[in-house]
Amino acid sequence: MTSHLETALNLAAAGVPVLPLRAGKLPFGNCTRCAANTCGGRPVMKVAGPCKCPGVCHGWAAATIDTHTLTSPPWWQAWEQARAVAYHPGGAGLTVVDLDNTEAITWARQTLPTTRTVPTTRGEHWIYLGAMRSTNAVRPGVDIKSSMSYARWLGPGTGTMTALPDAVRALVVKEPSPTSAAPPVISVSARVGGGECRHRTPAYLDRGIAMAEERITKATSAVHATIYRTFLAVLSAHGRCGCLTDAHVGRLFAAAQAKGEGLRHCKDAWTNALTRLGL
Repeated sequence: MTSHLETALNLAAAGVPVLPLRAGKLPFGNCTRCAANTCGGRPVMKVAGPCKCPGVCHGWAAATIDTHTLTSPPWWQAWEQARAVAYHPGGAGLTVVDLDNTEAITWARQTLPTTRTVPTTRGEHWIYLGAMRSTNAVRPGVDIKSSMSYARWLGPGTGTMTALPDAVRALVVKEPSPTSAAPPVISVSARVGGGECRHRTPAYLDRGIAMAEERITKATSAVHATIYRTFLAVLSAHGRCGCLTDAHVGRLFAAAQAKGEGLRHCKDAWTNALTRLGL
């Protein structure tokens, strides 16, 4: 029988970032040093970054194609305990439509273009070429797994993989509330400073925020780490004089959420950046 590590190495050679799963189809937990992401996280498919932990930390973000990492001593114990192999679909440029029951499969056959399918315990994975935001429960029995998520490797499947259709992308687009167009309240500290403002015009700050938004939007990999580093850069430049407003923070969070980052992870990244700078 092929070992989980052998499967992982074959997938990594094909450019698919992988990681081991423990019992319950869950990633291995963070080590003490990385608990609650206090280390700032870790970019996908790289070892260097804000987190220097050599272990299997940060869930989906631990997925890698680096064979040296996959076979390193810290990972050996995880592979010995692993119950399955997982992969990061978004890191491989893929999207998995996870159909959890027969009703969901029937809906997909009636609604979505055919593509490669992989049978699961209770349903099927439909795999498309192209990455997008991951969202659970987009409709009954249907989850989207792509960027900043992981899926179990259950074999190559059958059928020809087709391009990610608009019908799948539309599943994660929520209609605006008819009662209010106001953005959600972001309960983080925007005015963290109290010192003398060294920015001569508001345009300087606006340009900085616009550049930060662009940096997040253009990120194609290591999204979590890019967002953290961008927050860190903004706070380094503007966090000590009190120029930042809730509107500025809202723009940064909106850009991050558009890349698939959850609100909780945005808050964690912002808090970690504040802590890193001593603000």
